[in-house]
Amino acid sequence: MPIFSYIAIPASGAKKALCMDLNSLAHCEVIVSDNKDVVVLVTDTPDNDTEDKLQKSLNNLQSLQSLSLAFGYDDNEKQGRD
Repeated sequence: MPIFSYIAIPASGAKKALCMDLNSLAHCEVIVSDNKDVVVLVTDTPDNDTEDKLQKSLNNLQSLQSLSLAFGYDDNEKQGRD
């Protein structure tokens, strides 16, 4: 189960639109900054195929200027190392 957290920077003037876009996607939790023009996005997908589809959806958002990975964990990767 891949879990990632990101700092999302909206396109100019698109913070509200970005939050609505992200909230419309499955497996996403959005945390909005009160005093800055940034959004924290946490994703929790059941498998790598779903994660790949979510990544493609994120890449297509017009309201998103940039997405920076802050933390990543994939339970499947850990199992592969044992």
